Amino acid sequence: MENIEQNAQNPIPERKKRIFSGIQPTGVFTLGNYLGAIKNWKALQDEYDCIYSIVNMHAITVRQDPAELRKRTLESYALALACGIDPEKSILFIQSHVPAHAEANWVLSCSTQFGELSRMTQFKDKSAKHADNINAGLFTYPVLMAGDILLYQADVVPVGVDQKQHLELARDVAERFNNLYGKTFTVPEPYIASSRGGGKIMSLSDPTKKMSKSDENPKGCVYILDEPNVIIKKFKSAVTDSDMEVAYREGKDGINNLMTIYGAVTGFSMDSIERDFEGKGYGDFKKSVGEAVAEHLAPIRENYSRYLSEKAYLEDCYRKGAEQAERIAQRTIDKMYKKVGFVAR
Repeated sequence: MENIEQNAQNPIPERKKRIFSGIQPTGVFTLGNYLGAIKNWKALQDEYDCIYSIVNMHAITVRQDPAELRKRTLESYALALACGIDPEKSILFIQSHVPAHAEANWVLSCSTQFGELSRMTQFKDKSAKHADNINAGLFTYPVLMAGDILLYQADVVPVGVDQKQHLELARDVAERFNNLYGKTFTVPEPYIASSRGGGKIMSLSDPTKKMSKSDENPKGCVYILDEPNVIIKKFKSAVTDSDMEVAYREGKDGINNLMTIYGAVTGFSMDSIERDFEGKGYGDFKKSVGEAVAEHLAPIRENYSRYLSEKAYLEDCYRKGAEQAERIAQRTIDKMYKKVGFVAR
């Protein structure tokens, strides 16, 4: 009776929902990468059980220089730490360090339909960009992505609008596998950041297109390790419109984008921004946005340099992260192998 009373007074805390998300080691993160994904990673750490990965296996669907890929993978890991991912709160690991990802990829490939993969818009886009290397991995990597999510029994997955199709595939594969073999996977739900909160950041030179490293105009893309003067200069040259009113509304793509960025780094609402810049010109606003972004990113640049110089600490973090991730992923692999009829080792 005494134990029952104690349990009533100290109930078992409810399990946090689990989040999985990954980012490719394609060099320095853009402001769009940061505001659309990494900044959210940091914010979600207290509310969710977070597992984050540098997905270097995805990167080789496009030909890579091996030494450069290794370098960028470690830089991306250090940059994730610098952006606020706390290895004491979250699991942060390098994808290729956990063999279960490759193992899950094969089993899940056998539960994925050819037609589903052929409808993936990113395959069509990347095939057009890399016509000399349309490899099988480029076609099937959405299955690897599904495995990334399902291995960790993720409840929620932060996705941009352009990744929603891949999450839908992961959900379809999970449901199909569950129906065939019995309950095996959690079917994940999307977590989509508000477009006004940094969900999708557009190019400064062409605000109808997403901010990208491949932007032909170097002024269109801000990198989170850019020097403050470079950041401010890029924002001063941002494309706007002839209306001269700082207001968030349809048809004002450039100003909408700048307001989204400003709101994301300051926490100000759109209404508040409109009030603060009422009667002021675009020049003042663009300068203010540039300064706010430069100030927001300054600690990240400092922390990044420090983490990158502390090789032993960096290695300790990614080794521990891989060990933690592998323990969870292996449980799922063992369950998958048993379900499909593989003989236990």
